[in-house]
Amino acid sequence: MASSANFVIYAQYTPEALRNYAAQLERFDKAMRVLRRLPDTPVGKANRLTIFIVQNNETAAKLAGEPGSGIAGFYRSRAGASIAVSSREKAEHWSDLTPQVVLLHEYTHHFMLRRFPGAYPTWFVEGFAEFYSTARFQADGGMEIGAPANHRAYEIAVIKDPDLPRMLADPDNSQGVGVMELYGFGWLLTHYLTFNDARKGQLATYLDAINRGQPPREAAVKAFGNLKQLQREMMAYRTKPMKNARISPEELSIGPIDVRDPTPGEAAMIPTLIRARLATGKKHDRDIASDARRIAAQWPEDVQVLGTLGEAELASGNMDEAGVAADRVLVSDGTSIDALMIKAEVALRRASASTGKDDKVRFAKEARRFALSANRIDPDHPVPLILFYRSFTAAGETPTPNAATGLMRAHLLAPEDADLRLMLARQLFADQKPDQVRLLLTPIAHSPHGGDQRTEALALLAKLTAASPDKSE
Repeated sequence: MASSANFVIYAQYTPEALRNYAAQLERFDKAMRVLRRLPDTPVGKANRLTIFIVQNNETAAKLAGEPGSGIAGFYRSRAGASIAVSSREKAEHWSDLTPQVVLLHEYTHHFMLRRFPGAYPTWFVEGFAEFYSTARFQADGGMEIGAPANHRAYEIAVIKDPDLPRMLADPDNSQGVGVMELYGFGWLLTHYLTFNDARKGQLATYLDAINRGQPPREAAVKAFGNLKQLQREMMAYRTKPMKNARISPEELSIGPIDVRDPTPGEAAMIPTLIRARLATGKKHDRDIASDARRIAAQWPEDVQVLGTLGEAELASGNMDEAGVAADRVLVSDGTSIDALMIKAEVALRRASASTGKDDKVRFAKEARRFALSANRIDPDHPVPLILFYRSFTAAGETPTPNAATGLMRAHLLAPEDADLRLMLARQLFADQKPDQVRLLLTPIAHSPHGGDQRTEALALLAKLTAASPDKSE
């Protein structure tokens, strides 16, 4: 297990290999900051991305809920618990989508959501992630950003006439441009506009206009001029030598990396931990708790094992058992934030399940107490702030201004969490702050992977438009 400024990594590597792996990821994060001219703002321990390295693509696919797909990794965002899963299976051909490319692609999504969320067109969201995914790590500690996306070579070669004007004018991809075209030409256009001096600044102009609500086609024509001409230039560019950005080792200094061996029980519990972290709370998986209990029976005194047991019981919907596991952790470590959060979550779910007002209030106050204890231990952990806010809504009470302020603070700590954005947007909608609501919801409304969250964001934006028809989404 490796811990660094931005990552917690679980992998069956030698200590040296794991340290090198973590160092590469830290340099990758630093390289994006250098190129985007962003400060080295620490994320805090609770807000680091946890990465699990699994044996092969099939294991990653099963964890993603897509068995047989062959995907090499994926990313899930959640306040205080964002994770990425990556395969360690080696690619068989130079044009294959390697686990490293997938992980860097997904981390770029995470980086974008954390550092500059906005109303980005689908082609750019994916093209931007593809652009950084091909980073090359140099032996001297430097990096190259912008290497050719060999894994997109096939689609770029076989699609002779992509509809670039439609892609630029359809930021939500509502007309359904195919994945091959969207990713391949999203990357190619991003690369071309990044390194073409004659078009310097045009991409930023286009994105800024969309974020200000300008109609997409109008924004594209204003920024790029004749869109068919841009397409001809892009297609010619694919056959030419391509530039990249070289970042020197001196610009990529990173902080310390701690590597330790997990305890035997902790190591045995890692597959269960992954499944518990991926659980949504909407569909309980009883097998998670069964596996966790079996392992915990072998290591009943291991605090890390007991902590995962609590998460697994919670993921399986077993409130009593989750509370008992958290209590066992707190006996050994009274400052365990994870255990305090489990206790708060259990109380909140009991409040929601209660039919009587008195019981709702009693459980909500219990949750509030645990949330406040966790917050005192780590004021920069977003989840206790969320739990504190929910303790009012669970009791059927109006959240206090302090609770609403805490929710805003949680969002600033974990802007990648779409559910948190929606929760805050609903609060700001009630507070009649439409401009802030729009800022919060626009990234979700334009997300290519929005799902139900995107549907809710669009519905809330429609309410804003109905209430104030002179303002555009």
